[in-house]
Amino acid sequence: MSINNNLIIMEILKNLEEIKIEKPSDIIIKQIKNLISSGQLNPGDRLPPERQLCEKFGVGRSHVRDALRKLEFYGILKTLPQSGTVVAGLGVTALEGLINDVLDLNDHDFYSFVETRVLLEMHTAQLAAERATVDDLIKIENALIAFEKEVEAGKQGVEEDLLFHLKIAEASKNSVLNSLLLIVVPDMIKLSKNLDICGDGRYKRALQEHLEIFDCIKNHDKIGAGNAMKKHLNDLLTFSLEKKNKENNK
Repeated sequence: MSINNNLIIMEILKNLEEIKIEKPSDIIIKQIKNLISSGQLNPGDRLPPERQLCEKFGVGRSHVRDALRKLEFYGILKTLPQSGTVVAGLGVTALEGLINDVLDLNDHDFYSFVETRVLLEMHTAQLAAERATVDDLIKIENALIAFEKEVEAGKQGVEEDLLFHLKIAEASKNSVLNSLLLIVVPDMIKLSKNLDICGDGRYKRALQEHLEIFDCIKNHDKIGAGNAMKKHLNDLLTFSLEKKNKENNK
């Protein structure tokens, strides 16, 4: 192949873009945005119940809830007693801008996402060590046992892993931190699974780290809980930094 042909191929490849598969929740968010833009959905209007939305979109309830959860977290939707989920009382322009920001958040750089998760989870682990009740400890331990069963069966236990982290967040007794982790952690674990970060038996080591975190929380060891959580997430942080450096060097 001639040098000219190589140059042409390189130029073509440079102008091609990676195909990104949209998540169902993102498509739902965009459809809600279009309804607001067209004036079919206005501030104060009530959305249909989740069941009807699932039927209309043709997706499972988890996708609808993920979309609504994000829109509510960022103040675009709000849930009112006896009224259901309604559009926030903001101007159409402001609502459209907020929705664009939520959609852009899904394309954030992976390292920043992981870095934020580490900071949040270290703090929730520390607060859980201070504030966890007996009932909280039972819930965390039950999530730990469920994860252990999955690992012993040779599985990664993604959902059980998620539950363990969310139960620690609940035990922190900080509703804002808990809400932030409800946004960050589920997407983070999905990304980790897609990138096979838990490959090579990493989930087996994760189980041991979960045990260390739980022991610190149970013993009200605030410093130990924070350090154990940081250690647990260190591989993920290292992986994301290496990924970022590779992308910057392209």
